Amino acid sequence: MVDSGSTDDTRERAAAAGARVLTRPFDGFRSQKQFAVEQAAHDWVLCLDADERVGDALRASIEAERSQGFARAAGYRFARLSEYFGKFLRHGNAYPDRVLRLFDRRRGGWRGAREIHEAASVDGVVATLAGDLIHHPYRSLEQQLQKTQRYARMMAEHDFARGQRASLAKLVFSPAWRFWRGYVFRGGFLDGWHGLVYAYVRANYVRQKTIMLWLLQNRRPVGTPDP
Repeated sequence: MVDSGSTDDTRERAAAAGARVLTRPFDGFRSQKQFAVEQAAHDWVLCLDADERVGDALRASIEAERSQGFARAAGYRFARLSEYFGKFLRHGNAYPDRVLRLFDRRRGGWRGAREIHEAASVDGVVATLAGDLIHHPYRSLEQQLQKTQRYARMMAEHDFARGQRASLAKLVFSPAWRFWRGYVFRGGFLDGWHGLVYAYVRANYVRQKTIMLWLLQNRRPVGTPDP
C-alpha cells in the first residue's frame, strides 16, 4: 500500500492487516500508481484505489487465471461497478467502465505523461475477466462536486499544455452531448433518478473543463489569484 499523507488511521489499519505500507508525497495519480507498481514484490500486480473492492465473481475469475499461470494475456481488464447514493449504476456512461488493473509489471505499467484520468497499458494481449470491481467513489454530492471540479481543472491544464483549445461550439455542445450520450443513447435513464443526477453531474464536469480551457487560452485566471 502507498499512502500519500492520510490523516486518519489508514496506515495503521493496513499494517495491522499485514500490508506493507509505503509513504510517498503525492505528485500525480499516474506517478503514484507507477511508484507502487515498481515497489511490488511480485511480477503480477493488481492495482486498486482506496474506494475500490474486488467483487466475489471477479475474485473467482482472478483466482482461476492465477491457477493457470496468467497464461492467456499480459494484462486483464474487467468492469467497474459504481455505487451512487445507495444504488449501483448498471447503465449509461457509468457501466461497464472496463479498466485494466491486473497485469504483468514486466510488460506494462502506468505509462504516459497524463497524471489525471490515468490508465495502465501493457505490451501484449489484454483479456477481459468476468465479474465486477466494486467502486464507492463519492460520500456525498458535495464531495463529488468538489472532486469533479478539481479533476476538471487538472484536465484543462493538461489539455492546454498539450496545445488543445476550446471553441464556442464545444462550450455549447460538448456538455449536452455528454448528457444525451450517457442518459439516452447508453440507457442511463434505466437507473432511475440516480442515473439522471449522475448524467447531469458528469455533463457539468465537461462544462467546467471546457470553460477552464477557454479561460486558460484567453489568459484569464482559473483559480483564485494569490493576494
